Amino acid sequence: MIDVIINVTLLAFLAITAVAIIRMSNLFAIIMLFSMFSFLSAGVFIVMDAIDVAFTEAAVGTGVSTVLMLATLALTKDQKEKQPVAHRPWLPLTVVIVTGSALVYGTLDIPPFGDPDAPAQTHVAPEYLERSIPETGVQNVVTSVLASYRGFDTLGEVTVVFTAGIAVMLLIGGRRRKEELEQPQGDPDDA
Repeated sequence: MIDVIINVTLLAFLAITAVAIIRMSNLFAIIMLFSMFSFLSAGVFIVMDAIDVAFTEAAVGTGVSTVLMLATLALTKDQKEKQPVAHRPWLPLTVVIVTGSALVYGTLDIPPFGDPDAPAQTHVAPEYLERSIPETGVQNVVTSVLASYRGFDTLGEVTVVFTAGIAVMLLIGGRRRKEELEQPQGDPDDA
């Protein structure tokens, strides 16, 4: 029962955040709501026992993406904001509805969540559950899969996050140095 309450609460917060993002016009508030949406998505992944995906969503979605969007906002703040051009939302709305319908239709063949007869449960999972503790010595099966069996894949994910962090630092640091060089230095005789 508590799982249902948590799932419904997270889904409600995700829906409220999505509607708030659509309704906002302040870019800073939109970026913060996107960060909150990513954080809530990480919570959903934790509830679904997908800790590795939750960690990646928290690091990339909540952390790196937010920093990149804030840096972009800071770099483009100088330019005058143009008035939005009036447009008809029917074409984008139609594309979203058709794409969403196709995605929902595509999920009709997927077995229910946690189905013991699903291919993911019958193909590889039994071998991981039987062999992971004796082969790796790690008590948590998810950790043993990520650290031992998929170590290079996990290393690749960490490398991507690290590279994105370095890129953000270079963007922010490069802007500061450029601004410092452009500022006129005060004459010591003026003091």
